[in-house]
Amino acid sequence: MSSPNILISGSGIAGSVFAFWLLRAYPDATITIVERDPSLRLTGASVDIRSTAVDIIKWMGAEQEIRTQSTKEEGVQLVDAQGRAAATLRASGRSDVQSITSEFEIYRGALAKIFMDPIETRVKLIFDESVDSFEQRDDGVVVTFARSKEVKTYDFLVAADGFGSRIRGMMLDSKPQEQVYDEGVHIAYFTIKSDMLQGSRLAKWYNATGGRVVFLRPDNDPDGRTRGNLMNVTTSADVETKERLNRAFREGNDSYMTLMEEMFGDAGWVAPEVLRDMRESDDFYCSLFGQIRAPKLQSGRVVLLGDAGYATPGFGTSLAIIGGYVLAGELLNHPGDVTSALQRYEGLMAPFVKESQGGDKAMQYFNPQTQTGIRIRNALLGFVTGMRLDRLAMAGASMLGFGETKLSMPDYQWPAERK
Repeated sequence: MSSPNILISGSGIAGSVFAFWLLRAYPDATITIVERDPSLRLTGASVDIRSTAVDIIKWMGAEQEIRTQSTKEEGVQLVDAQGRAAATLRASGRSDVQSITSEFEIYRGALAKIFMDPIETRVKLIFDESVDSFEQRDDGVVVTFARSKEVKTYDFLVAADGFGSRIRGMMLDSKPQEQVYDEGVHIAYFTIKSDMLQGSRLAKWYNATGGRVVFLRPDNDPDGRTRGNLMNVTTSADVETKERLNRAFREGNDSYMTLMEEMFGDAGWVAPEVLRDMRESDDFYCSLFGQIRAPKLQSGRVVLLGDAGYATPGFGTSLAIIGGYVLAGELLNHPGDVTSALQRYEGLMAPFVKESQGGDKAMQYFNPQTQTGIRIRNALLGFVTGMRLDRLAMAGASMLGFGETKLSMPDYQWPAERK
């Protein structure tokens, strides 16, 4: 496979990292990336980079640019209805042991552009297009495109088409929703056109009863903006609220904003101002906060990458970076044997993904439903952070050599980069 011809569905982080490393392995590869949006999607929430992904961005030469474009968030401060600090969870200042705020907090769009820039002229990007169907053969995958109806053959197909991946559904012969593990969290994201944090680099997290959360994060925009999140954390018993949220989500942004106005109208703190600014934002979107647990990551010459195979809130971006690197590395190690390479990729990633995903109730534990529960959580975290026990624990872990769990993988012998 001296010059593979491949198709990547999705121009996000996973697909672009994979393309970067595949071009290191096979500089003459023909890579086509189809994106269902009319242009590169350079929006999205804050994401972070942890574990083995930190090593990979260094090997890519992207670390400094990522640090430059980071949000400079210094930590997360829990506040009460009067805006008084209850606890402050500060960034660790380290990349080996990180806190709730990563050393690499960056907005998704900025990160996607950093990864796309080095490869954009070396791949064929097709916008407003997607995979309608595919047929596997011994020597390739025959793909039919949804918009153009063109039929083309590729050596293999990479599904990097996100949480609701249609290719995942076709590969597994199921509905894409069947692989979604609902964590009971719905989130609205939008940019507020003023600095509601008044120059602070600490994000503010406010809990109201009923699992309602107002979360404000700093933006690196010099004119002063704030990133707003409205979160609803529901329990498994609260079927009615979850269904209302799901229905509004299906109906679209306007319906969801109307529901947020109803649900957060009496939430307290700065909720009224946030709801007003939500209506004035021009980048509002909402999403489910859940995991993708695919029973397999590859089949023949089709492979799932990033959120399409293993979306994981809090660690999904790192898994996408790691997955892209490992997939290209295994194709480097198995020249001419696509199926073995994809199987080896799955063998490395699947156990690590399972370990990384863990349970799905963390948000419920962190966000109590009652005022009493919120007070108890604030008191506990206030004591821990006030006594700097969290800082001592992270420093001790680093001194003893305990860092974030990393993927055990081969030392891929990449060819020297062409100048």
